[in-house]
Amino acid sequence: MIFRKTFLLASLALPLALPAFSASLPVDLSPAQASRPRSPVVAEAQRLLSPNARFAKEGVLTVATTVGVLPFSDYATDNRTPVGNAPDIAQLIADSLGRRLELVSVAWADWPLGLQSGKYDLVVSNVTVTEERKEKFDFSTYRNDQLGVYVRSDSKIRSIKDPRELAGLRVIVGSATNQEQILLRWNQQNVAAGLKPVEILYFDDPAVLRLALQSGRADAHFAPNGWAAFEARDGKTRLVGTFSGGWPLTAEIAAAARKGSGLADAVTAAINAQIRNGNYAKALSRWSLESEAIAVSRTNPPGLPKP
Repeated sequence: MIFRKTFLLASLALPLALPAFSASLPVDLSPAQASRPRSPVVAEAQRLLSPNARFAKEGVLTVATTVGVLPFSDYATDNRTPVGNAPDIAQLIADSLGRRLELVSVAWADWPLGLQSGKYDLVVSNVTVTEERKEKFDFSTYRNDQLGVYVRSDSKIRSIKDPRELAGLRVIVGSATNQEQILLRWNQQNVAAGLKPVEILYFDDPAVLRLALQSGRADAHFAPNGWAAFEARDGKTRLVGTFSGGWPLTAEIAAAARKGSGLADAVTAAINAQIRNGNYAKALSRWSLESEAIAVSRTNPPGLPKP
């Protein structure tokens, strides 16, 4: 047997990859978002706007985002205003271009068609750059796509920098996720090398997932770093290793525009201006995403290869 697959089920079925967020910790969920960083107009970004650029609305930057998962995007206390890191990044881009931001909540499956049809100008929604997507969209990167290995704060595990260091551990991972496929590949390599198999644990309840890690029933949680870092704000878990979301390749998260819309270079310049002036760092630190910061935004970098 290559590995042991253990399912620990609970009565409440929730998305498998999501940790239980500590909502009681201080975080700005107000509709007004007074603590959101803002920016003056960036002349270079405006200059790079194509003369042929067309917007969904005059004087407005219409940005779609998928709501439901902090720290990326969720509803504010009014249950209708999107807040999170994606709205923060969208706001800085709109400010840089001198346009009023209008956020549109959209289902993940619907954003490609809506963007292509011109219903909105940009999508800022934790979208990874891929070669297949680049055939239809232009991208401006704003975050590294990372996976994190998290352990209980008092765990004896101090660092995991190599997949071989997971051998013999009990590791929680979300079923049918990118990180599960990476973990399975690592496990196959480890077993082939004569190392102990990983005991892979699955949960259908984020609260039970957290309890398993805190009680010692699991050694580690392998998850999208952004979600897990937000959860770790309470100090009960800590990061011991990060890996690219496209392992073994690197991957980046980006704002997406229609292919040839004339927006991408301007959006990239806007993000780079915010990196230089410090607003970008503030937008990440508000949502515990500092570890995924990029040094420079790029337009249409190499993406993950086609399947």
